[in-house]
Amino acid sequence: MPDAGAPLLEVNDLRVEFRSGREIVRAVNGATFSVRRGETAAVLGESGSGKSVTAAAIMRLLASPPAHITGGSIRFNGIDVLGTPMSEWRQRCGRELGMVFQDALASLNPVFSVGWQVAEPFRAHGILDTRAALERAEALLGRVGIPEPHARARDYPHQFSGGMRQRVMIAMAIALDPSLLIADEPTTALDVTVQAQIMDLLLDLQRERHMAMVLITHDLGVVAEVADHVAVMYGGRVVESGRVRDVLSRPAHPYTLALLESVPRADLDQQQLNPIVGSPPDMATLPVGCSFHPRCRRASEQCRASSPPGVEVAPGHHAECFHAQAVFDGR
Repeated sequence: MPDAGAPLLEVNDLRVEFRSGREIVRAVNGATFSVRRGETAAVLGESGSGKSVTAAAIMRLLASPPAHITGGSIRFNGIDVLGTPMSEWRQRCGRELGMVFQDALASLNPVFSVGWQVAEPFRAHGILDTRAALERAEALLGRVGIPEPHARARDYPHQFSGGMRQRVMIAMAIALDPSLLIADEPTTALDVTVQAQIMDLLLDLQRERHMAMVLITHDLGVVAEVADHVAVMYGGRVVESGRVRDVLSRPAHPYTLALLESVPRADLDQQQLNPIVGSPPDMATLPVGCSFHPRCRRASEQCRASSPPGVEVAPGHHAECFHAQAVFDGR
């Protein structure tokens, strides 16, 4: 039996690459984080940092070829995910893990009604017959805030707004009451008001069902508001991790600090934004040494020549940087 106090999900030094001809894209180069029941772990970073590939690897949704998991481990509820036969893992998905994808319109099938699609997990796992599954789907649509769920269950995805389609996706993800929900940029392309409504819904469902949640996002505000722990990714690696209040109040990696400094603040008379110069690295040609050094104000010759070590700057607060302690101390 798994230890009740142990993390529900543990990702350790995960490595994923995509091979196409002679090119190898190392999308994930050492992701490590965990989450316990009832908690939210945020995976934070710019586009192209490896966040969504990490989420897809956890769910085993990466097609091979071209994707290959070349190292590391994923454990869910004490089970070796990567060593579990795919047929067995498919039975666990839905029942024990759910996922909300960032593009609801692309994820929903345009030729089936939303009620039919929300009812699919019950039919696929042999839990309910067609009529009972549809009734349960209607109840779920009502629970996620879709008005007149009995009538709307017969409508198709294109008849819903972006926010309502995302609610449909959430209904599908929680249908079988999973213990872990992975939300991959669940508020992408939604206006600010709808974003807040979707996040409030996810948090309500999490508290109601005592789910663990992995939130994939690039939004620092969302992380600060909803997460318990954060893993900051850059160049396919988790470069800083710890409790949210610790990492955001006293960052130890120059990238995390630069992210925080780039956020506009209403309490300051800022004449211009303070962006991070340059662009994220090409994952097919990562720079030697620390992958952040071309954009880092603190970069030294050591950063350009060698991979940085992992440093624990405070209990439970880790960073991969030669200058982590100096950044943490504000020097």
